[in-house]
Amino acid sequence: MAERITPRDVDYSRWYTDVVLQAKLADYSPVKGCMVIRPNGYAIWEKIQRILDEKFKETGHVNAYFPLFIPESFMKKEAEHVEGFAPECAVVTHGGGEALEEPLYVRPTSETIIWSMYKKWIMSYRDLPILINQWANVVRWEMRTRLFLRTTEFLWQEGHTAHATEAEAEAEARRILEIYRCLAEDYMAIPVITGRKTENEKFAGAVRTYSIEAMMQDKKALQAGTSHYLGENFARAFDVKFQDKDGQVKYVHATSWGVSTRLIGALIMTHGDDQGVILPPRIAPTQLVIVPIWQEATRARVLEFSERVYQQLKTVFAVKLDDREQYKPGYKFTEWEIQGIPVRVEIGPRDVEADQVVLVRRDNREKVTATLERLTEQAQKLLETIQMDLYRRARQMQQENTFRVNDYQEFQKILEQGAFIEAHWCGGGECELKIKEETKATIRNIPFDREVEKGKCIYCGNPSEGRVVFAKAY
Repeated sequence: MAERITPRDVDYSRWYTDVVLQAKLADYSPVKGCMVIRPNGYAIWEKIQRILDEKFKETGHVNAYFPLFIPESFMKKEAEHVEGFAPECAVVTHGGGEALEEPLYVRPTSETIIWSMYKKWIMSYRDLPILINQWANVVRWEMRTRLFLRTTEFLWQEGHTAHATEAEAEAEARRILEIYRCLAEDYMAIPVITGRKTENEKFAGAVRTYSIEAMMQDKKALQAGTSHYLGENFARAFDVKFQDKDGQVKYVHATSWGVSTRLIGALIMTHGDDQGVILPPRIAPTQLVIVPIWQEATRARVLEFSERVYQQLKTVFAVKLDDREQYKPGYKFTEWEIQGIPVRVEIGPRDVEADQVVLVRRDNREKVTATLERLTEQAQKLLETIQMDLYRRARQMQQENTFRVNDYQEFQKILEQGAFIEAHWCGGGECELKIKEETKATIRNIPFDREVEKGKCIYCGNPSEGRVVFAKAY
């Protein structure tokens, strides 16, 4: 099992794939570029769904569902949008054995189909805002695929909101980005940089795109979530107007935003080790697994005690009792370690006699003994410690591999090793594209919290108002 995982320092890409397969998170589909999300992987996605769904509803959003198929004429109504997505689109031309009158695009994203409906629903300022989210699958015809990170079909949530003013829509886009930051940092223990995308990197059809960017263990960046202020672009394309309080007819302002199953890939590449996945307790579908250790003479006593422990813990934690008889404890230890369960609870005959258990941390394998009387309290503290330690470790790695650079040669040299680079940029798209062409690095975002600092562009030497974050990315 674990011996079939390629070490990270041998082949990081192979390590990642081995972990996904060995942890039974996903598998390759017979359809090229697609994946099967196995129960272990889907359970993590369900946990992400529950967290986000609760936060969306707390902020007034509701769920709906829109069709998978989008008429070609809809996609062509917003020119920048269709140009951005055209190379990735799958198109249905036949149905029921006959050619369709109009080709149908398989949903790459839902702005067009949703705004065609908003035209029917919005007449007055009283109809605004509309705050809708949908949980769905999308299809983008990727040339190079990798499980979870980039597949032809993937799962996501996409929010689409309509507002009376730019200020309201802008506030919405920023509010959602904060929800994404909270998910990444507070639950997944993944430190992120929040900021605005450049014009070259923004979403097709957006006025402004905001993102959260995370550093993986190979020091590449992963875009972990985006939120877009779409301005009046889609409202104009679909002629969505409303009458305001003063009787004036205006176009509606829009946002869209989403995260996908690539977050599971981010989780693996942020915290995983050569033995498999490491799941932060707040995102782990199973937080503790109880493994009884017995010989035939002690079997009944150990299993009875283990059941008592399970009944005690299950009222507070997501816990599993592994009382399978066909596998030895060593096999179970390895299996749960690969899958990243935060804490293993070991119970042997001596533990039964002492009315105690042994708690084993997945992240650093430290062991601690806990009496039954204090087990719930100790388990709670241990899980919180693991959560905080994982975040601190990831944050430290990000900080140690983020460099402020003023010289382009040094910039290129550091990039070869993998890093986040904070460098001055003049704001010109041509410089940005030249850097990407020469180094494969992109501007991940312009951080919200960057210092106002006079400087010279890392590439052309023209004046700059502040630093942006460059990195190679997935």
